[in-house]
Amino acid sequence: MTVVVLGAGHGGVQVAASLRSEGHRGPVVLLDAQEHLPYHRPQLSKEYLGPGAGQPQLLRSASFFADQDIDLRLGTAAVALHPARRRVELHDGGALAYTHLVLALGSTLRRLRVPGGHLDGVTQAATLADAAALRERLGTARDVVVVGGGFLGLEIAAACAGSGLPVTVVEPQDRLLARAVTPAVSAAVRRTHEAAGTVLRLGVGVASFTGRDGRVRGVVLSDGAELPADLVVVAVGAVANSGIAAAAGLAVDNGVLVDPWLRSSVPEIVAVGDCVARPDRELGAPRRIECVQNAIDQARHVASSITHGPGEPYDRTPWFWTHQLGLRVQTVGLGFPGDECVVVGDPDGDGFSVCRFHRGRLVAVESVNRPRDHMAARRLLAGGVLPGPAAVRSAGFDLKEHELATRGAA
Repeated sequence: MTVVVLGAGHGGVQVAASLRSEGHRGPVVLLDAQEHLPYHRPQLSKEYLGPGAGQPQLLRSASFFADQDIDLRLGTAAVALHPARRRVELHDGGALAYTHLVLALGSTLRRLRVPGGHLDGVTQAATLADAAALRERLGTARDVVVVGGGFLGLEIAAACAGSGLPVTVVEPQDRLLARAVTPAVSAAVRRTHEAAGTVLRLGVGVASFTGRDGRVRGVVLSDGAELPADLVVVAVGAVANSGIAAAAGLAVDNGVLVDPWLRSSVPEIVAVGDCVARPDRELGAPRRIECVQNAIDQARHVASSITHGPGEPYDRTPWFWTHQLGLRVQTVGLGFPGDECVVVGDPDGDGFSVCRFHRGRLVAVESVNRPRDHMAARRLLAGGVLPGPAAVRSAGFDLKEHELATRGAA
């Protein structure tokens, strides 16, 4: 039974590793278009951009793949799928037959399609090569503009501010992280960045980039203002790499559509990680989750299903974290528009958490400098006794104490 895995990011590498740990003894082939050994990609917008940082940590050593008899093929891209024949067509004209195919295709950063986007100095941080070039440019930059006030853009801005570089963040929404967290958390992140000297331009977009001699020199905003810039980093979200699946006739909608067992519309093809879209009846649309933990957990699930047959549906609760300028933001669960939000702690103080309730049920917790709350929330949302809004509002409520007091009662 041959398993072919497309994509050697966090999800793809974990699928291959888990297949072996689950006892699969058949061939495992892991393909990736990049030439580098698989590495921890979140570091590209964090530690790697700082002065004196080394190379990103490898997900596994070269010897691991050899020892586990995993056929890792770097610099090898899949260009077409043939589900009826169970074959993958490769960029070099070759092909691979499979029994099971795992799509761990990840996502691609969106490009900002405005005049001047081609200028030298307008860049992104999608790959190790991108990040290496960005780190080098940061050493000589005088005016940095980051387009996008999401997690990626703010981590890059934090790296700039932490190195003493003047940086401006442009975000068309009226608050930072507007699509990801509640207003209270957005406000705490804003205070932290402004205290570090970051200039925030919220509620405006980018109309164009201006340049001279082929290099970027400024950013023209939608309100007509122009910001000086000799380095622009674009971080305006990502799109799922689902084109190869769509071309093969698989169902896609904001990603590869999967069932509760992570199977695509072709059952012997499963998908994990950023390229996956799972139908969400409450949301009314497929939901795609971009985080390392989600990719790893899904990878473990499909490896078990391939090796032992389908078991329980996938139901792990996603969690995420970011560190920016001494601020630690950790989230667990998935919120919905219009959630009832109850704050635990002082949102203007050193730390707090926001409990999000959907139709009276706790569905997500966002914590700022409260790792104790975050760990308790992870256990609660994984199957504990969930507190209601009234309990969380009561004087002296503590997530950790509630989790300890109700442990084992669910």
